[in-house]
Formats: sequence, C-alpha cells, structure tokens
Amino acid sequence: MVRMNSPASATHGVAYVEKLSPTITWWFVGLFLSSMTAAMVYPVWHIGAIVVPAVVFALAAFWLVSMGAKILVTDTHFYAGRAHIERSYITEVEPLDSDAAFQARGPQLDARAFLMIRPWVKQAVRVHINDPADPTPYWVVSTKRPAALARALSS
Repeated sequence: MVRMNSPASATHGVAYVEKLSPTITWWFVGLFLSSMTAAMVYPVWHIGAIVVPAVVFALAAFWLVSMGAKILVTDTHFYAGRAHIERSYITEVEPLDSDAAFQARGPQLDARAFLMIRPWVKQAVRVHINDPADPTPYWVVSTKRPAALARALSS
C-alpha cells in the first residue's frame, strides 16, 4: 500500500540512499526563461524588467527545489520521495535503462501504477508489488543507478 510520510525515523539499517536533484541544465533553463520575461515587460514597465524576472526566477527556483526527491532503502521499508512501502510486499525489481524506462513510463504503463519520476533522470526501476489491500501492481521510480537500487531492494 502506498503510504505518504517522511523517512526521518527510518534511518536504521540503511541499504541504499540517493538524492534526485535537478541538474544544472534545468537551473539554466529556469534562468533563461525568467530572463525572457524582461523582454516582455520592458516596453510597459522599465523597472519591472528587473523585478519580474527576479520574481519569476525565485518561483522557478522554489519549484526546482521542491522537485528534488530522496530514495531510501532500509531493512524493512522502501521510500521513494514521500511514498513508502514495506519491503515484504515487493516481489520483483527490474532495473530499466533509458529506453526501457521510456517504455515503462509511456506505452507499457499500467494506469494503476505508482510513479515517482523526474524528467532529468532517464533510468528507472520497476518494483512489482503484491499487497492484497492495494491495487497498485508496481512502482516506477527514477534513479541514476538502477542496478544498485535493484540489488538493494532484492537483498
């Protein structure tokens, strides 16, 4: 069953930790797009050509920081962002390269699946779930190291 809460109390027996943060490219995109607002605002409000891009970049920065996620595997639980599940419900773990992850997020996706994906991470794992109280068949979780995460969840 997908449960949402913080893994702060679950650092006992940690087998795997990964932090998914936006890449520098995403920060440059945010900076570029916010600076483009200066060109739109300058003809109407000269001071706004400084104020508006600063506000837009602050909002973009807040959004980028909020998109970060932590993956944590302990002896008993698997945390993906704010969601977690007991490892006893995990039946199989498949590491997915970028092509397989693309298929898993798109054409092969089951609408009941839980997704914790980030657009700047191309690889993923598919974690099959067998919980009678939860109709979710599997999770697709973005990861920079799919083989290492799959090993940690399978051990």
